[in-house]
Amino acid sequence: MRSSNPILRSNITHQIYPATERPMTISGTMNKLLYFALISMIGVAISVYQYNLGHYDLLNMIMTYSFFPFLIIGLIIGFMPKTTPYLGTIFAFIQGAWIGAFSCFMQQIYEGIVSQAVSLTLLAVFVMALLFKIGAIKATEKFKSIIMVATFAVGIFYLISFIAMFFFHASVAYFDMSNPAYSSPMAIGLNIVIVLISAFNLIIDFDFVENGARNQLPQIYEWYSAFGLMVTILWMYVEILRLLSRLRSR
Repeated sequence: MRSSNPILRSNITHQIYPATERPMTISGTMNKLLYFALISMIGVAISVYQYNLGHYDLLNMIMTYSFFPFLIIGLIIGFMPKTTPYLGTIFAFIQGAWIGAFSCFMQQIYEGIVSQAVSLTLLAVFVMALLFKIGAIKATEKFKSIIMVATFAVGIFYLISFIAMFFFHASVAYFDMSNPAYSSPMAIGLNIVIVLISAFNLIIDFDFVENGARNQLPQIYEWYSAFGLMVTILWMYVEILRLLSRLRSR
């Protein structure tokens, strides 16, 4: 079983686990996902509160420096799944704070855009879950390989863009709203592709959870799988929010 989500590594189900460990379940994974969602919402609420107080510099700092803990925690969890309940909680809180700050600034520019992005994200999750359930889209090995390559390509694009902006103060059109090319057809097209990649990652994540429960992975992978799902869903929300901002700025 392979997942293109870097958090959900492909060799997990090929390992041997003690028979005494309680197996993961789909319902248990959903409960952990709900837990991470609640932690993220606490982070969102704090950022919104700080925004209402006018602490914009603090929010800008959160948005600028969150990349480093995201990268470090994600790598640790990827190699050490047993740390997920603890480090995943920290990650969920920081990510929630980042998304809260980003959403506030977007809402300030485009009124009502956040509710639209949330609605579209929830709709996308529902549609992908339905398509997976009825077998309309199957997580075949070829499908997983394609999405894995596409996901890593997006990750490299993010990394190079972040380095260019953070260390060289470059204006990357995809992220910089002040750049005239931010809402260009090319940027919109790329944004749509990334949204689709994130949506297809959900299919593979659902497959990982289903097979993990069927193969009776240890219960710790409920946390691990829930964390991967959370990352994918919030990634999709951010990219949908960016896409809406591009469309509304034209």
